[in-house]
Amino acid sequence: MVGAPVESHPTLHPDSPDVPDTPEQDRNTALRRLTGFVLRHRRLVIVAWLVVFLLGGMGAGKVSSRLKFDFSLPGQPGYETARQIIHTYGNGGDQNASIVVVDLPAPLAAGGDQARVAAAFDALRRARPDIRVVDYGSTGSRLFVGSSGTMTYALVFLPPPNGFSTNLPPAQVEHVLTPALPAGSHVAVTGLDELSSGAQQKGPGVLLETLLGALGALIVLAFVFGSFLAFVPLMTAAVSIVTTLLVVLGLTYVTDISFVVQFLVALVGLGVAIDYSLLVVTRWREERHLGRDNDEAVLAAMASAGRAVLFSGLTVGIGLLALVVLPVPGLRSIGFGGMLIPVVSVAVSLTLLPALLGSIGPRMDWPRVRREAQASKPWVAWGRGVVRHRYLAAGAAVAILAVLSAPIFGLKVGLTAPQALTRTGPAHDAYVHLLAEGVPEGVLTPLEVLTHRSATTDVAAKLGSVPELAGAAVSGAPDSNRGGTTVVVAIPHAATLNSSTTSAVTAARHALSGVPGYVGVAGVGAVQIDYIHAVFGHFPLMLAVIAVLTFVLLARAFRSLLLPAKAVLFNLLSLAATFGVVAWFWQEGHGSSAVFGIPATGAITFWVPLMIFAFLFGLSMDYEVFILSRVREEYDRTGSTNGAVIIGLGRTGRLVTSAALILFLAFASLASAPVTDIKVFATALGVGILLDATVVRALLLPALVSVFGRWNWWLPEWAAKVLLIPRPAPVERTATLDDELVGSLAD
Repeated sequence: MVGAPVESHPTLHPDSPDVPDTPEQDRNTALRRLTGFVLRHRRLVIVAWLVVFLLGGMGAGKVSSRLKFDFSLPGQPGYETARQIIHTYGNGGDQNASIVVVDLPAPLAAGGDQARVAAAFDALRRARPDIRVVDYGSTGSRLFVGSSGTMTYALVFLPPPNGFSTNLPPAQVEHVLTPALPAGSHVAVTGLDELSSGAQQKGPGVLLETLLGALGALIVLAFVFGSFLAFVPLMTAAVSIVTTLLVVLGLTYVTDISFVVQFLVALVGLGVAIDYSLLVVTRWREERHLGRDNDEAVLAAMASAGRAVLFSGLTVGIGLLALVVLPVPGLRSIGFGGMLIPVVSVAVSLTLLPALLGSIGPRMDWPRVRREAQASKPWVAWGRGVVRHRYLAAGAAVAILAVLSAPIFGLKVGLTAPQALTRTGPAHDAYVHLLAEGVPEGVLTPLEVLTHRSATTDVAAKLGSVPELAGAAVSGAPDSNRGGTTVVVAIPHAATLNSSTTSAVTAARHALSGVPGYVGVAGVGAVQIDYIHAVFGHFPLMLAVIAVLTFVLLARAFRSLLLPAKAVLFNLLSLAATFGVVAWFWQEGHGSSAVFGIPATGAITFWVPLMIFAFLFGLSMDYEVFILSRVREEYDRTGSTNGAVIIGLGRTGRLVTSAALILFLAFASLASAPVTDIKVFATALGVGILLDATVVRALLLPALVSVFGRWNWWLPEWAAKVLLIPRPAPVERTATLDDELVGSLAD
């Protein structure tokens, strides 16, 4: 290639256990020392991890009870107003309101009917002194009367839940209201939480989900190894998961940890730990088949595959920085809990795994249906085809990713649409009845406007002039007037559920700015705006920081400037395609109903996209590190980019696709959780991993490495000095069986 950088190309020593360490091994003396220590004290290491495993097993059962449902947003205006409302009134603020729908036998008229309705809801207040009720009787507003005149409803604001939600029990409401209403009246309860509960399914539980994921992983591992070695990655995964849960339990005594962490530790931890073990065990088998004795094979595997595991763990951790630096305690705790997964998995892979391989590894490698003497012939053939048709392969991959990414431009962030929550049951029927009576959809997300009592009239008048609002009402009941304040309730025309429907909140805040005595706007819509601002406001800066850190880390791993730049770009392309699939499948409902029985969600919950980004950015980078580490190694040995691509893919293709399949099965188990948001998150990770392992890493990556040739390995002296990358010394080149399988290695 004209103008391409010229480097000396160090090569690997002959495949003999008696040959001194290679420069690659010299650069990993710390890993070799650690592995040597582990092998010398293998029994002690195994016993130590066994003790940790037993302690973790005893403490794992306590983790779930100590996790929190924290969605706080310190410093955000809607959240702070909600905190004031909850502090003064003990309810509402950022909680979903329940809606009590009452059908009367005759049209509702002012006077006696109003008093009777008021008396009925006063009875509900006495039965539940912890709630706040805003109704026709306490406000006198026809906003709470349907177009037929025979239907009225009340907004009921509940205390903060200890879990996902605290529904108003319909049986209790009916028992209290019916005796106080005219004979023939009908009572029903609806609202976002009620609709969500109607759609809720029972999941198999974290333990069963993990066991299902482990069973799928065992089947894949049995195919990969063709021996009892399939159980070794599962053993290390079990230790990793239980140890991580033990550390999480300790963290719960220091800070609040989100309930989501238990799902992630169990199933993401299962996939990550198996991935790392799969890489190391595969390389250990390869070294043994090349003639090394067992301990030397462990040392050689840890010097190469162990180094890749270390860098992979670091990249996963860097991706989770997106959660750790957010000003959202719940998401930050998920970030901390998530970072424990790769940290513990790496620790187990670098200590317990070599101890197991050094002791029981050879005995577990039976009956040896598969061997690792040379690269996989099918994957070598695939690599040769990609290299031969590099431009076509790259173009096809980019076209696939572009098509899958297209729906991302319509992605909305917010709560699930009501129609995706449930289509049957009393709550659904009551909601449909409300709409039929001319009540706006926004009744599901009322605005709660906190104001000083002296400003109540002015605030209500201002809200009444906002076009995005159907109206505002002031309750005269004591439960809406406390501590010198009043909560004015306004109902938007449209439900303020996502990033495209919160204009009512913005308009209300604008209309009330400067009004003396106005404190703030709370409610579901206000909190949605807060979350969007807190989560996505600084996202470009966070993305830049994460991209730079990943680039620096991978530049040191690959000793190149172009390879890490392409890796970051590939990850962003893969993420864009994943978000496009999520928007198409879940938000637009193309398949969610057929697969999960859930219609179009209309939006993706605010925390899900960032969670997808944080985990998928690091997890998909695993495969980049696995493949390119081997490609770099082969290039150092042969000096041929195309040959390195073909052999590297031949050596890692089966490993990467198997690892991706294992992670996919883990996420498929996670998708059986009863919460829709968890299903969205799990399916996104599953799809993202498969896309990344196939279209990106098996097609686009080798094609572009072949296209750029020697430019892949460009590393100027100034960059090497800045990144503290030592220059390897050249060694004599020799041929291997892989070279014979590939044929000509000329670029």
